Amino acid sequence: MTDQNVTEHMRVETTVADRDSAERLARSVIEARVAACAQVTGPITSFYRWEEEVHNDQEWLVVMKGAGDRLDALTTHLLAVHPYDVPEIIATPIEGGNPEYLRWVVEETRPTE
Repeated sequence: MTDQNVTEHMRVETTVADRDSAERLARSVIEARVAACAQVTGPITSFYRWEEEVHNDQEWLVVMKGAGDRLDALTTHLLAVHPYDVPEIIATPIEGGNPEYLRWVVEETRPTE
Protein backbone atom coordinates (compact mmCIF):
# COMPACT_ATOMS: atom_id res chain seq x y z
CA MET A 1 0.00 0.00 0.00
CA THR A 2 1.23 3.44 -0.77
CA ASP A 3 -0.61 5.43 1.90
CA GLN A 4 1.49 5.47 5.09
CA ASN A 5 -1.66 6.00 7.18
CA VAL A 6 -3.46 2.86 6.00
CA THR A 7 -2.88 -0.33 7.96
CA GLU A 8 -3.05 -3.43 5.81
CA HIS A 9 -5.38 -5.41 8.11
CA MET A 10 -7.91 -4.26 10.69
CA ARG A 11 -10.00 -5.69 13.51
CA VAL A 12 -13.22 -3.70 13.96
CA GLU A 13 -15.77 -4.10 16.71
CA THR A 14 -19.24 -2.88 17.49
CA THR A 15 -22.05 -3.80 19.87
CA VAL A 16 -25.80 -4.22 19.44
CA ALA A 17 -28.69 -4.92 21.80
CA ASP A 18 -29.58 -8.49 20.84
CA ARG A 19 -28.33 -11.62 19.12
CA ASP A 20 -30.60 -11.31 16.07
CA SER A 21 -29.32 -7.78 15.39
CA ALA A 22 -25.72 -8.97 15.82
CA GLU A 23 -26.20 -11.84 13.39
CA ARG A 24 -27.94 -9.62 10.81
CA LEU A 25 -25.15 -7.05 11.05
CA ALA A 26 -22.45 -9.74 10.80
CA ARG A 27 -24.06 -11.27 7.72
CA SER A 28 -24.52 -7.86 6.09
CA VAL A 29 -20.82 -6.91 6.30
CA ILE A 30 -19.83 -10.23 4.73
CA GLU A 31 -22.43 -9.94 1.97
CA ALA A 32 -21.25 -6.37 1.26
CA ARG A 33 -17.61 -7.59 1.16
CA VAL A 34 -16.50 -4.90 3.60
CA ALA A 35 -15.25 -7.53 6.07
CA ALA A 36 -13.82 -10.99 5.52
CA CYS A 37 -15.31 -12.53 8.65
CA ALA A 38 -17.43 -11.49 11.58
CA GLN A 39 -17.80 -13.17 14.94
CA VAL A 40 -20.71 -12.69 17.32
CA THR A 41 -20.12 -12.99 21.06
CA GLY A 42 -22.48 -12.44 23.92
CA PRO A 43 -24.21 -11.60 25.90
CA ILE A 44 -21.86 -9.08 27.49
CA THR A 45 -22.68 -6.34 29.97
CA SER A 46 -21.81 -2.79 28.93
CA PHE A 47 -21.59 0.17 31.28
CA TYR A 48 -21.72 3.66 29.75
CA ARG A 49 -23.03 7.17 30.16
CA TRP A 50 -25.72 8.26 27.69
CA GLU A 51 -27.81 11.44 27.87
CA GLU A 52 -26.43 12.22 31.35
CA GLU A 53 -27.37 8.84 32.84
CA VAL A 54 -25.21 5.84 33.63
CA HIS A 55 -26.54 2.68 32.00
CA ASN A 56 -25.66 -0.97 32.15
CA ASP A 57 -27.18 -3.08 29.44
CA GLN A 58 -26.82 -6.52 27.96
CA GLU A 59 -25.31 -6.32 24.49
CA TRP A 60 -23.77 -8.54 21.84
CA LEU A 61 -20.29 -7.94 20.44
CA VAL A 62 -19.55 -8.21 16.74
CA VAL A 63 -15.86 -8.46 15.81
CA MET A 64 -14.95 -8.10 12.15
CA LYS A 65 -11.66 -8.56 10.32
CA GLY A 66 -10.92 -6.79 7.09
CA ALA A 67 -8.48 -4.96 4.90
CA GLY A 68 -7.33 -1.55 6.07
CA ASP A 69 -8.10 0.07 2.73
CA ARG A 70 -11.75 -1.01 3.17
CA LEU A 71 -12.17 0.57 6.63
CA ASP A 72 -14.02 3.62 5.28
CA ALA A 73 -16.41 1.37 3.35
CA LEU A 74 -16.95 -0.83 6.41
CA THR A 75 -17.60 2.19 8.63
CA THR A 76 -20.04 3.67 6.10
CA HIS A 77 -21.86 0.34 5.84
CA LEU A 78 -22.09 -0.06 9.62
CA LEU A 79 -23.44 3.47 10.04
CA ALA A 80 -26.12 2.74 7.43
CA VAL A 81 -27.33 -0.56 8.92
CA HIS A 82 -26.61 -0.22 12.63
CA PRO A 83 -29.68 0.13 14.89
CA TYR A 84 -28.00 2.57 17.35
CA ASP A 85 -28.04 6.36 16.96
CA VAL A 86 -24.31 6.57 17.75
CA PRO A 87 -22.83 3.10 17.30
CA GLU A 88 -19.48 2.04 18.66
CA ILE A 89 -17.21 1.41 15.67
CA ILE A 90 -13.62 0.91 16.78
CA ALA A 91 -10.80 -0.22 14.51
CA THR A 92 -7.54 -1.71 15.72
CA PRO A 93 -4.66 -2.49 13.38
CA ILE A 94 -3.59 -6.12 13.10
CA GLU A 95 0.18 -6.12 13.47
CA GLY A 96 0.82 -9.72 12.47
CA GLY A 97 -0.55 -13.22 12.20
CA ASN A 98 -0.89 -16.12 9.81
CA PRO A 99 0.15 -14.73 6.39
CA GLU A 100 -2.26 -17.04 4.55
CA TYR A 101 -5.19 -15.92 6.71
CA LEU A 102 -4.28 -12.24 6.31
CA ARG A 103 -4.02 -12.69 2.53
CA TRP A 104 -7.50 -14.27 2.59
CA VAL A 105 -8.81 -11.30 4.62
CA VAL A 106 -7.71 -8.93 1.85
CA GLU A 107 -9.00 -11.14 -0.98
CA GLU A 108 -12.45 -11.50 0.61
CA THR A 109 -12.90 -7.73 0.92
CA ARG A 110 -12.30 -6.91 -2.71
CA PRO A 111 -15.44 -5.60 -4.41
CA THR A 112 -16.86 -7.88 -7.08
CA GLU A 113 -16.82 -6.57 -10.60
